[in-house]
Amino acid sequence: MEDKGLYAEISETVRELEVESVKLQFTDIFGIIKNVAVPVEQLPKALTGGLVFDGSAIEGFARVEESDMYLVPDPATFKVFPLNTQEGVLARLICDIRTPGGEPFGGCPRQVLRRVVEEARSLGYEMFVGSETEFFLFHTDESGAPTLKTHDRGGYFDLTPLDHGENARRQMMITLQEMGFFVESSHHEASPGQHEINVKYTDALTMADQMVTIRYLIKAMAQRYGLHATFMAKPKEEYKGSGMHYNQSLFRGGENLFYDAASPSGLSPAALSYMAGILRHAPAITAVANPTVNSYKRLVPGFYAPVFISWSRSNRSSLIRIPAERRENTRLELRSPDSTSNPYLALAVMLKAGLEGIREGLEPPGEIRHNLYQDALPEGKGGKRLPRTLREALRELEGDSLVRGVLGEHIYESFTRAKQEEWERYHHQVHPWELGEYLGRY
Repeated sequence: MEDKGLYAEISETVRELEVESVKLQFTDIFGIIKNVAVPVEQLPKALTGGLVFDGSAIEGFARVEESDMYLVPDPATFKVFPLNTQEGVLARLICDIRTPGGEPFGGCPRQVLRRVVEEARSLGYEMFVGSETEFFLFHTDESGAPTLKTHDRGGYFDLTPLDHGENARRQMMITLQEMGFFVESSHHEASPGQHEINVKYTDALTMADQMVTIRYLIKAMAQRYGLHATFMAKPKEEYKGSGMHYNQSLFRGGENLFYDAASPSGLSPAALSYMAGILRHAPAITAVANPTVNSYKRLVPGFYAPVFISWSRSNRSSLIRIPAERRENTRLELRSPDSTSNPYLALAVMLKAGLEGIREGLEPPGEIRHNLYQDALPEGKGGKRLPRTLREALRELEGDSLVRGVLGEHIYESFTRAKQEEWERYHHQVHPWELGEYLGRY
């Protein structure tokens, strides 16, 4: 381990707080958090040499005949969980995955984002990201299984002091702050049982690390209140779906490169070209940022989610929105992703697309100022839609060499194979809608 000072700091914290075990965490290619817990006595070994684990046990990682993989903790990610558990005081380290030869593993999502971040740095850019995480809180049944029931009937920004959902959300926010995450706000969202927690921007890799931990903690805290937290994009047909809005900007030397005081819009040429790159690759990005069959039940007209590939200043019906704040807070907000995506992969493909836009000096199409929730854009007049289904998105991904190249051959092949199988399982099911529509008629 190179940073001896950081190692000493971790050791001191472990002693002072009497940490009993450390969760070595990583995600699979689908963004599902995994971990191997080690007693605190094994922490020095894990930090200096890594820990061998069976990669073949993780879907999309390795075959049985090449299963040995190394979890290599990133000491900068050390955090102590402020939760009282039966296991005592716990901490976490987020890991990179390497081969026995010490090479970065091609199936490690964190390494994918790290590569693109390092490419951006070589060009003098640092990506910063802020997140807006939406989720539902539902009751559980007698056995603890999730239901679709909630006694919460709130809407946007409502206060319901007796609601367990609000109490749970408040505790989530406190817990995240105790872990050192900068929570900017939290509030009730549009649908019953729906909530949002917003986290201040930080560098891209740190934000992705935070997102996997935030999802874990939200679920853990909900469980303590007898609730189930779900990041499923559209759990109920009549409800607004849950998204994961990513606010993005590029910095150089502490200066936001998206801001231009001389421009009437306050947007620099770099901001416009970055945005144009994302718009160019939006269909393929959607396969990564909206990776489930259910994701596309959210991306439909009339439910406050983007449908058309468009941009606007402050217009929330566009795919990309430019919030009103300027100077160091100048940013673009991509509104299509949801929290079923892997944040490492989602941020990597966004950043790569934006860098291409800057490198080629791309210009975005004209700004859309009217309400796209109500007025559709005609095809051929800037009216290209996002993919309507997971299958359509996978076809777009197949034909996009830039986004495929970011994922790398290993992740691309494993991801698309699993998602094609997911689509086929869905496609072969007989759904309640079909029974209601056809059973009595024919």
